[in-house]
Amino acid sequence: MRLRQLVLCAGLALALTACGKRESADERSPVAAPPSASAPAAAAQQAAVQQKTAEQAADLPSKITRMNEDGSETVEDVPSDSGAHNPLLAAVASTIATASAATTSGPTLWQEGVNYTRLVPAQPTQVPAGQVEVLEFFWYACPHCYAIDPMVESWKKTKPSYISFSRVHVMWNEGHRSLARLYYTLDSMGKLDQLHGEIFKEIHLNNDPLIAADPNNAAESERIQTAFVTKHGISESDFKKAYRSFAVETALQRADELAQRYRIEGVPTFVINGKYVADVRSADGQERLLSLVGDLAAQEHKH
Repeated sequence: MRLRQLVLCAGLALALTACGKRESADERSPVAAPPSASAPAAAAQQAAVQQKTAEQAADLPSKITRMNEDGSETVEDVPSDSGAHNPLLAAVASTIATASAATTSGPTLWQEGVNYTRLVPAQPTQVPAGQVEVLEFFWYACPHCYAIDPMVESWKKTKPSYISFSRVHVMWNEGHRSLARLYYTLDSMGKLDQLHGEIFKEIHLNNDPLIAADPNNAAESERIQTAFVTKHGISESDFKKAYRSFAVETALQRADELAQRYRIEGVPTFVINGKYVADVRSADGQERLLSLVGDLAAQEHKH
C-alpha cells in the first residue's frame, strides 16, 4: 500500500511540469517522466570516478630510467609522493582535476538536447545591441505558471542588467486570448505590475477564471474583467478605452506570431536570445530552470 502511495505521489509530482497547448483548465495531458538522473548527479558521479583515478595514479610508484656509463640502463622505483616530485604524474593529476572541475561547475552542467533545445535557425530578437532577450511564454490559468511566477519575480530583481525579460501570453484558443487581452490591456495602461500577481491569485486561489463560461462570449469576458480591475482601483473608462485599442491589438498579434515562430506547445516555456528553448521538465526543476536561463543568457552575452 505504501509503495502504491509513493508511486501515486511521484506521478502527481511529474504532472506538475507544464500546461499543454491542447489542455483546458480541467484536463491535463500526460507528461513524460524526466531522465533517471539529473545533470548534476551525473557530473558528480563522473567527477568522483576521475578523482579516484587521479588518486590511484598518484599512489603508483614512479619509475626512473638511468643511463650507465657502459651504455646499459638501470630502472629504479621511486616511492610514491602523490606525484608532487614526478612531473608526469603531477601533469596527469592536474589534467584530471581540471576536467573534474569543469564537469561540475559553470555552463557545462547543462546538456544541449537534454536540458535545453537549440533553435535552428536562430530567430531574430527585438532588443538593443548588447542585450540578451529572454521570453517567458505563459498562461494565466496554468497552475505551473502560477507556481513558478514568484520565483520569476524574484529572479527579475536580481538578474543581470544585460538581460531584457518579458512575458508572452499564449493564445491557443478563445479562453487564452481573452486572458491575453487582459494582460496586454493592463500592460498598455502601465498597470501590469500592480495587478499581474492579483490575476494569478484571483484565478487559482479564488477560483474565478476571469472569463465567461462560454469562452466565445467576448462581451461577457470583458464585463467580468472590467469588474475585476475596477475592484482594484483601475478606472473603468480607461480600461474599456484600452481594451480594444490599436496598441493592444498589435501586442496580441505579436504574441501570437511569437508563439507560432517558436512552436510553443506547453507553458511555462523560456526562450533565450532566439536560440534556446527550455522548460521546467527539461531543466529538472523550477529553480534549475531559472539557473539554466541565467547561464545561457550569460553565454550569449559573452559572445
